[in-house]
Amino acid sequence: MSNALASTFNTQLAVSEQSIDTYIQAVKAIPVLSVEEEQKLARRLFEEDDLQAARQLVISHLRFVLYIAHSYRGYGLPLADLIQEGNIGLMKAVKRFDPNVGVRLVSFAVHWIRAEIHEFILRNWRIVKVVTTKAQRKLFFNLRSMKKRLGWLSLAEVENVAKDLGVSSKDVLEMEKRMSMQDVPFDGPVDSDDEDDVFAPAAYLEDSRYDPALLVEQNDWEEHGHQQLQQAFEKLDARSQDILQKRWLSEEKSTLQELANHYKVSAERIRQIENNAIKKLRKNMVLTA
Repeated sequence: MSNALASTFNTQLAVSEQSIDTYIQAVKAIPVLSVEEEQKLARRLFEEDDLQAARQLVISHLRFVLYIAHSYRGYGLPLADLIQEGNIGLMKAVKRFDPNVGVRLVSFAVHWIRAEIHEFILRNWRIVKVVTTKAQRKLFFNLRSMKKRLGWLSLAEVENVAKDLGVSSKDVLEMEKRMSMQDVPFDGPVDSDDEDDVFAPAAYLEDSRYDPALLVEQNDWEEHGHQQLQQAFEKLDARSQDILQKRWLSEEKSTLQELANHYKVSAERIRQIENNAIKKLRKNMVLTA
């Protein structure tokens, strides 16, 4: 089935916060397919690429997306967005569903629906990314439900969570800390006159990259380094200079074997000369510093 499936349903599956109640009522009014009806539609889609069958499969399972999306409301994101992302996952599941496997579409689709919602939450829950590894993803979506009470976990609770999820206690503590932190606006409130307000980062974070004094100092150090390198390079013998030039400084660098053929020695000998020349460069640069 082509990408036409997604564009075909854009209008029917559009959800907004203003129309969420109407949308939910409409979805709940859609009849559930029987096993025979689902199999018939799935085979039409699988064997004949029938988009009308795909539409019916998606529409009849929208109530299931509603149920899953509701379970993620605790993350503070708009329900309409969660439903929209879940609908995308449902369409992906319908596209990949094989009726010959012998399972119901709803059992197959749950993975795709949750995956899309998970990705949406991770992208939008915080400005700063809180999850970067597989273990952290597992923690993020399980730690909240595994906490028995409000507040920080005790040491025993941390160890139990770590054991249940197969991660380290350190990972549990780190994720709990990340989830408890809030994003801070860089500029802070624009119209606040409260002296007790916490200073925004813009008030104390300094960008010194374009400080004229630092730029001049950096340029001086770079120029000094180039001069030291040039002086140290000129103290090497002609063969060592040529090998370093062709091995490191030329656009088309020579291989050890090409230089070995040129000087009629072994490639190992060229490597030794190269290493000795680099050591002399470093030594001479230290002496002239």
